[in-house]
Amino acid sequence: MENLDDQRRVERAAKRVKALKGFYQHLAIYLIVNSVLLIIKARDLEPNEAFLTFSTFSTLIFWGLGLGIHAFGTFGTSAVFGTDWEERKIRELMDKDKEGSERWE
Repeated sequence: MENLDDQRRVERAAKRVKALKGFYQHLAIYLIVNSVLLIIKARDLEPNEAFLTFSTFSTLIFWGLGLGIHAFGTFGTSAVFGTDWEERKIRELMDKDKEGSERWE
């Protein structure tokens, strides 16, 4: 029974590592490609052509939204709040409150 549980944990961990690897590869490609696109756009500007336009950043924006969705799928809400975020925040606020009350005694 323990062998089966261990095997399942290993499979879940391997799946998680694969998902993390996929996200970080996506992030790296996003940064490289968009950097190159921005450099090319800046280099090829015509005289009096504005750099700060929607067309300059449209790929960055829409691909960034897709990357954000990928991040949410990979990390879920734990990327923002973590698994024990509420408990840590309560402890942090209680510690600050305690420090504040000791300051005035």
